[in-house]
Amino acid sequence: MKILIAEDDPGIVAFLVKGLRAEGYATAVAHDGHDATRLLGYGGEDFDLVLLDLGLPGVSGLDVLSTLRQRDASLPVIVLTARAEVADKVRGLELGANDYVTKPFSFAELLARIRATLRSASQPTTNELVVGDLRLDLFTKVAYRGERRIDLAPREWALLELFMRHPTHVLSRTRILNEVWEYGFDPGNNIVDVYVSYLRKKINFADTESLILTVRGAGYRLVAH
Repeated sequence: MKILIAEDDPGIVAFLVKGLRAEGYATAVAHDGHDATRLLGYGGEDFDLVLLDLGLPGVSGLDVLSTLRQRDASLPVIVLTARAEVADKVRGLELGANDYVTKPFSFAELLARIRATLRSASQPTTNELVVGDLRLDLFTKVAYRGERRIDLAPREWALLELFMRHPTHVLSRTRILNEVWEYGFDPGNNIVDVYVSYLRKKINFADTESLILTVRGAGYRLVAH
């Protein structure tokens, strides 16, 4: 997933880029409102979420947000700003911001808000996810490979859902642990590897190809056959 950081403070930019990349997100940076508007314009790069400072030079963050919403009503935006006044918060939300974080903020809080915003934005319009011959029923929490039913334990189901929402993406152990177990990564904890092994045994059959690949030094990736 790729996040646009529209922020003019070099210290905050460096802090966010380092933290987000460690969590497995790709990042791009706009240092002023003109750059942000250009990157978010027609024919620009594809982003999954925007972190937007209201106090951008050149073109204000509110103007960037207003222009964006005329073009794209669905791209998630979290406003970052030192402005704590209620009127600024209300104005940002009225223009279409999904959430609002006032500086200074903790990275842990921001990360939680990013994940919550992305989860809300990715809510399915149907009751199932489909990748190749693998299907996951989001209501019954049962998976199927072809016509074969696969019953999953709660954590296995959450892990498979994460893979199926990001097919072909390499998911790091850190990201999997944070999103499925929702606590900080312990380098000595192999719980992710254990549950990936459990999941593989359930979704792979003798006459089928393996769906979850190990990417050495990076994590795991779901492939579609």
